[in-house]
Amino acid sequence: MEFPVYIGWGDWQVHPHVLFELMAFFVGFRYFLFLRKKQEDPISTPNRVIILLAAALGALIGSRVLGVMENWPLFLEGGGEQGWLYFITQKTILGGLLGGLWSVEIAKYFLKEQTSSGDLFVYPLILGMFIGRIGCFLSGLEDGTHGIPTTLPWGMDLGDGISRHPAALYEMIFLLLLWICLRLWDKTGPRANGRRFQLFMIAYLAFRLGVDFLKPVYTFSFGLQSIQVACLAGLVYYGWAWRNIPSK
Repeated sequence: MEFPVYIGWGDWQVHPHVLFELMAFFVGFRYFLFLRKKQEDPISTPNRVIILLAAALGALIGSRVLGVMENWPLFLEGGGEQGWLYFITQKTILGGLLGGLWSVEIAKYFLKEQTSSGDLFVYPLILGMFIGRIGCFLSGLEDGTHGIPTTLPWGMDLGDGISRHPAALYEMIFLLLLWICLRLWDKTGPRANGRRFQLFMIAYLAFRLGVDFLKPVYTFSFGLQSIQVACLAGLVYYGWAWRNIPSK
């Protein structure tokens, strides 16, 4: 297999990252609408629409902000040779999740909406992220989600002749297992509203904190990357949130 793996027929070719990112948004949103119709939503339709818009805007901003800070020296240089294009093209799903979280909380504050809004997003998010990571894997080295070199037997040549950790595949396996675990957890009994989203975020933040040690990204002198610092901050917040929402 040669990376990146372009998708198409004949002369018509599309980059896998673009294709699967669009699919992730479309399929994830359609699945969200399906779940909302299937189960009762405790949040009114007008408030839910505003929350969705806030989540989208926050995710757009957050993904870019954390994305450009992933390479701290290049960020301080103003994007290096790429210039302003660096600030437009860089993004990360973790920044999207955290940015969406805070923008939703701000929107809910002004709406005076007290009900947790995250549970309905969990499975669509997992599905969308899984689809998106297919595009990351098929992109090889181009989108920066590849791993460091490894001698392990499942290491893969992602386009530069070096056996590397297939970090995108690791995340796809994790998301599949997380889906299964959450489905089993849901069946054990009723939970306080918001618990599912909290557990999803705690699990994903902990996973990214660990798996990003396997990625060749700029590391601060204290041994962590920008995304890992954000993971720690998110885990502190959700540790506090978990203790402050009582179970039903």
